Amino acid sequence: MRSDFVHASVLAREVIAELSPQNDKVYVDGTLGGAGHASLVLAHAPGARLIGIDRDPTALAASREALTPFGDRAQIVHGDYDQMPEILAGLGIARVDGILLDLGVSSPQLDVAERGFSFARPGPLDMRMDPTQGPTAHDLLRELSEPALADVIFTYGEERYSKKIARLIKAAIDRVHTTTELAAVIAQAIPVAEQRKSKIHPATRTFQALRIAVNRELEQLERFLAAFPDLLAPGGRCAIISFHSLEDRLVKLRFRDLAWTSSLPPAFAAREGERAFAVCEPVTRKAVVAADDELAANPRARSARLRVCERTAAPNVPSGAPAGAIRRD
Repeated sequence: MRSDFVHASVLAREVIAELSPQNDKVYVDGTLGGAGHASLVLAHAPGARLIGIDRDPTALAASREALTPFGDRAQIVHGDYDQMPEILAGLGIARVDGILLDLGVSSPQLDVAERGFSFARPGPLDMRMDPTQGPTAHDLLRELSEPALADVIFTYGEERYSKKIARLIKAAIDRVHTTTELAAVIAQAIPVAEQRKSKIHPATRTFQALRIAVNRELEQLERFLAAFPDLLAPGGRCAIISFHSLEDRLVKLRFRDLAWTSSLPPAFAAREGERAFAVCEPVTRKAVVAADDELAANPRARSARLRVCERTAAPNVPSGAPAGAIRRD
């Protein structure tokens, strides 16, 4: 039921302003969720069509109900957003006029203990956005070696005590079965003085890291970023909301790469295999953040960062960096 998946869509005004939906255009919401953003797109442009993609069956059930008033202008697909090229090809769609991603975990996923995303209440160590497939967080904790687990926690959670946390988790794995039990083990690794001055629970960063690893979120984002320019018609826009610094960095650098052009004249650039014209131009010069009124109503919006680029008519050819490369510097 829709009441089981109620989610406040972040940066809703900003998304509509920057995506600028138009009648007779086709849009894709790659992280459909409860269809908050999708509903706004279809309401803003009464002649537009929208393809909604999500891997969470619970979200899909809610979005079907939410999008019922829009009839056949909305089409819903169960899948991952990095499968967008295959999904659109299967629907007979070559190019679209706008793509939206709202990355990360949604409020309903966090608030339902049975999903295992939160340590607020006891729940199974699951954390899968699509609970019908793939290993759970508990599987991952068992399968990874101690050094590999420490690396996941440090890389995806930016947790300075990752090695100690990994050591304690591996030592306790046979008696850790719930989110609250795992959180208690993690807390033992964080010095009490550090916990007292911190504004977040000591398990927050580790839980974030495990969720990202279970759902392969950064790998999924990288695959999408490499593929999306070929999916956009000239003038089409890609809008991405991220909540994690690693995600936002990937988006920022990829958008920057797509705007890169050779310093050589076009004829010479073509001869050298370099990009003479930008594939995408930035629409937002820096990340757009939530306004004060939204933060007051929805504190979870404080980490949201929106970046938007617009597809040019230039062919998607390699720049000075390898085609589709995401610079790490």
